[in-house]
Amino acid sequence: MVITNDIKYIGVNDHKVDLFEGQYVVPNGISYNSYVILDEKIAVMDTVDAGFTHEWLDNLQNVLGTRRPDYLIVQHMEPDHAANIHNFAKAYPEAKIVSSLKAFFMMENFFGTGFEDRRIVVGEGDTLSLGKHNLTFVTAPMVHWPEVIVTYDSTDKVLFSADGFGKFGALDVDEPWADEARRYFIGIVGKYGAQVQALLKKAGGLDIQMICPLHGPVLKENLGYYLGLYNTWSSYQPEEDGIVIAYTSVYGNTKKAVQILAEKLTANGCPKVVVHDLARCDMAAAVADAFRYSKIVLATTTYNAEIFPHMHNFIVHLTERNFQNRTVALIENGSWAPMAAKVMKGMLEKCKNINYADTTVKIISSLDKDSSDQLDALAKELSMEYLARQDATANKNDLTALFNIGYGLYVITSNDGKKDNGLIVNTVTQVTNTPNRIAVTINKENYSHHVIKQTGKMNINCLTEDAPFAAFEKFGFQSGRNVDKFADCEPLRSDNGLVFLPRFINSFMSLRVEQYVDLDTHGMFICAVTEARVISDRPTMTYTYYQENVKPKPQTEGKRGFVCKICGYVYEGEELPDDYVCPLCKHGPADFEEIK
Repeated sequence: MVITNDIKYIGVNDHKVDLFEGQYVVPNGISYNSYVILDEKIAVMDTVDAGFTHEWLDNLQNVLGTRRPDYLIVQHMEPDHAANIHNFAKAYPEAKIVSSLKAFFMMENFFGTGFEDRRIVVGEGDTLSLGKHNLTFVTAPMVHWPEVIVTYDSTDKVLFSADGFGKFGALDVDEPWADEARRYFIGIVGKYGAQVQALLKKAGGLDIQMICPLHGPVLKENLGYYLGLYNTWSSYQPEEDGIVIAYTSVYGNTKKAVQILAEKLTANGCPKVVVHDLARCDMAAAVADAFRYSKIVLATTTYNAEIFPHMHNFIVHLTERNFQNRTVALIENGSWAPMAAKVMKGMLEKCKNINYADTTVKIISSLDKDSSDQLDALAKELSMEYLARQDATANKNDLTALFNIGYGLYVITSNDGKKDNGLIVNTVTQVTNTPNRIAVTINKENYSHHVIKQTGKMNINCLTEDAPFAAFEKFGFQSGRNVDKFADCEPLRSDNGLVFLPRFINSFMSLRVEQYVDLDTHGMFICAVTEARVISDRPTMTYTYYQENVKPKPQTEGKRGFVCKICGYVYEGEELPDDYVCPLCKHGPADFEEIK
């Protein structure tokens, strides 16, 4: 396989493996990827699993022809990638081995030698020139082992990403990337979200045109899609709106309750309801879905004063991978002393930002009127926002939506006649209540100001405390004149034809501009409320909450340079160029301050 003119693929497909790492079912096998960079000097990127030694060495020899490699670059020491280091060293005794210091310590354990006579130790920012190709090494500790490095080729703009951006499945199988990549990421890397976030921030400063992982296909197009999913997964935010119901059932009564609940949720407009029988399903797929969707229902029986083993195992999988930022509902069953809800809640205590449903369904052996009523109440509670989104079931004159206005943060949506637009503001005020009037102040430099002044209408979306930093990046760090901020989603619309956000809001109001006040640098729009919907009962995000809990804290310790006051990006260097533009939020030098 030709990656670029100078980069060749020499990896292998494994269709013999049934369980990857002894636990993950891989019906379509897996690939072990290795690459060669051909230049004045030749670098081999990683080896493969021990079961494919000769096939890999043959692939390498076929690419080399009469030449011999100068370097073996070892990015990750797991045996599925590093098993053939010693075989390579015997075949090419003149080649140098390039890796992190921790990796050489591990080689001593695996092979009985740290290759002291031929090793090159590299760390953060170190470089290696092959001639035309210049490689830069970036440390990626605990993504997902402590010795990991990734490598950037600035010539072909290729990131060799180690286990990052990998997936289950051999390369000769055609299947969607996201499902098996999600199952791979959550299962293997999921615990290390903070470390992946740190690596993504480093990658944000690189011009990456291609990603070469150690498992799965080379990624060449639409890299924003893959980077976006990794950002979502590693920040533990829901990828999609929907409800997972994970259950165990001994005699079928809990299963019956789950089936009834799933039907009710679907009837109430839930966009996706996924049900997993934990005794029979692929546990890794159930765990991946728990991280994929925004809400989860856990339904199980009391068992030996605890909970059924498969549910216990499932919750352990969640907590080990830092499960957080979700709505959780509980259904318990027991014939004489139901304790399952208490046990499940206790197991989830260390999970952050869990919003528990008010309704807990208690079944005594089988459904009766009381537990059926509780099931109805839970279905309505979990469906509140879905019912509010649909024209047929929404209360469009729910003026309690105005109670969600505070010194908070909002997304103002508008439309210029060609595309939808959105803008972050913190200047929304109710000025009268008879009639209801809302004042919205917007900087004149913002494209939304221009659009609203022309169209005379907007929607206010009241953001909630679970809104991720990615929402502020999308609506606050780029201009709607140049970017379609809703290109990656199917928008929901209010009666005025404008978008309202499908997630991370507790209410929205449609406004008609009645009066405009010129405030020099800003303009104030005095508006009438034409529609108001309450979507959820989650708290409105205040500006203080954003600063303390959502906005990333700049990682400046031990660094010299400048930090962006808007997004926290760190520029390392003695002087900040006059024309520098932040790669994350696109703000200029005026919004940077020197690290003290």
